[in-house]
Amino acid sequence: MQHSGPDAACIEGQVHFMAKEKAKPASADEESKAVKKKAVENTADLDEVDPLAEVKALQKEEIDSEAIPVTELRKAVKAKAVPGEFDWDAYDRKGFGEGYSAKDREKMEKMYEGTVTTIDSGELVEGVVVGINDRDVILNIGFKSDGLVPLAEFKDMQNLKIGDKVDLFIEEREDLMGQLVLSRRKAKLVKGWENIQKSLDNDAVIEGFVKRRTKGGLIVDVFGIEAFLPGSQIDVKPIRDFDVYVNKSMEVKVVKINYTNDNVVVSHKVLIEKDLEQQKVAILSNLEKGQVLEGTIKNMTNFGVFIDLGGVDGLLHITDISWGRINHPEELLKLDQVVKVVVLDFDGEKKRISLGMKQLTPHPWAGLSDEVQIGSKVKGKIVNVADYGAFLELQPGVEGLIHVSEMSWSQHLRNPQDFMKVGDEVEAVVLTIDREERKMSLGIKQLTEDPWTRQDVLSKYAVGTRHKGIVRNLTNFGLFIELEEGIDGLVHVSDLSWTKKIKHPSEFVKVGEQMEVVVLELDAANRRLALSHKHIEENPWDTFENVFTVGSVHKCTVTSKNDKGATLELPYGIEGFCSAKNLVKEDGSKVETGESLDFKVLEFSKEDRRIVLSHKAMYSAEEAPVAKKAPAGKAPSKGKTIEKINQEVEKSTLGDLEALSALKDKMNTKGE
Repeated sequence: MQHSGPDAACIEGQVHFMAKEKAKPASADEESKAVKKKAVENTADLDEVDPLAEVKALQKEEIDSEAIPVTELRKAVKAKAVPGEFDWDAYDRKGFGEGYSAKDREKMEKMYEGTVTTIDSGELVEGVVVGINDRDVILNIGFKSDGLVPLAEFKDMQNLKIGDKVDLFIEEREDLMGQLVLSRRKAKLVKGWENIQKSLDNDAVIEGFVKRRTKGGLIVDVFGIEAFLPGSQIDVKPIRDFDVYVNKSMEVKVVKINYTNDNVVVSHKVLIEKDLEQQKVAILSNLEKGQVLEGTIKNMTNFGVFIDLGGVDGLLHITDISWGRINHPEELLKLDQVVKVVVLDFDGEKKRISLGMKQLTPHPWAGLSDEVQIGSKVKGKIVNVADYGAFLELQPGVEGLIHVSEMSWSQHLRNPQDFMKVGDEVEAVVLTIDREERKMSLGIKQLTEDPWTRQDVLSKYAVGTRHKGIVRNLTNFGLFIELEEGIDGLVHVSDLSWTKKIKHPSEFVKVGEQMEVVVLELDAANRRLALSHKHIEENPWDTFENVFTVGSVHKCTVTSKNDKGATLELPYGIEGFCSAKNLVKEDGSKVETGESLDFKVLEFSKEDRRIVLSHKAMYSAEEAPVAKKAPAGKAPSKGKTIEKINQEVEKSTLGDLEALSALKDKMNTKGE
């Protein structure tokens, strides 16, 4: 870029020239023409007249004597223009300007070189304000003519005056009107991009003016160019309100230029990061566990807050904010709050610092009253409910666990949320307390009488008594029935039915249904009740012993088959078994599932509730085995112990109680 402008003498000459042109009246022009006409008429050879020589001489006199006024200069021109007094001998008539000496000619050339500048369109030049009116500013850039720039382009220069120097962009040397077209706005843009590039190359700090906020950041004016300042580059800490920076100056650095899209990205954050890095090193080098520091909360999450310790961040976890339970840090803290914290731990390599706040105050357990002892009653608020129990807060930082088993005298497990929820005010009894470990277990069922310690339990739930209860829980081996609050009993899967083979209690009953049971065994010391549902009815196998005698024939249906044999459905809904070799028909074919044929009883066992049959025995001479007999003097047991119930995994049960009852009544009628 070419930067040029007139010196003080040239500026004064231009001002004099403009003054002469503006001050010359119409009569002066007429006089000049008259003088020139007379001079031509009195001259013999017009080709040898040098009219510019007089002008040059006058200019020389004006320059040599700067004190000559404009009026005197005009008089001198008129006097020299008189034909009778013009000294033609002082000039060499061979050529124009040849009357000058070499020294004068050289001096004149130097003067012209300093006053007229060669310019091209698209150049950036410096101009001088030579005039100001209501619409335009007149500027001299050292060219043969002055240029005009609209006054609106100088709004940022409130105190603009004649003589001020400004940068200008040459749009056209001469437009259609022959005028020099200049632009200050374009000059500012060109100059601004040059300065921005220099700032990026030199990594220089520049000052910008924040004009407005935009999506994701701010728009900053630097050198007349709008640059983008991302929100993440404003400061090292997150900025939540961008409006506080609008219409304010800010030091920034250019970090990226995109000439294709005319985009400039600046950063204020980089100016402070270097200093912060030095501060980080200093802080980490002097950091010690237990050291108390002061910091500002810069970010808040659901698991804790990040605190600026003066260049390095530390994490204050939510569990280290207060001795009491809180759900979110905002319950006690707020952004930009200055707090005191203690260093719990730090990793110099990873630059991770763990902070604590509650550690600055004594632990609440230290101030717990001595009256809180085992067996004492306490009150508090439920602060958390888990699957295994609930936590009762006696005071901030002092909590006790109420296990689900201590919520009710009932033996079967229930959801703690069935008993309480967060925020409930609850009274409990201290079961255990360890002040050193700061642990306490509580119970609420102890507030009521233990039903197993009542005096009427032994008589109310004596063996053989009948009761109704609600099915509360199902397991693979049986179900639990609640007879009353705190009194539960177990019904083994084998004690659900005399005749049906039940693999899981869900096949027989559902949770919440009512069931009638008989007490088989009571163990009050261990809080155990063995119950049975099938003992509500008499054992039908006593009757089956007289119906399915060995050798008797019955119509049976094959319900299922396997490699060992087939399961048969006998009359009255009971089941029997036939081995694979005894499934052969008389024609040699095998009995298939779903077929109904005659089968002969080969074996009957009342104790094992087992019946073995054969179809082959219907047409062969095979001898049926003799029925097994129970040992003499040993009566069938009507009751079963809890140990036997738990040891039995599965028993074959058969029959339909209603059908058997009708059969028994029929047999009794015949006996009479």
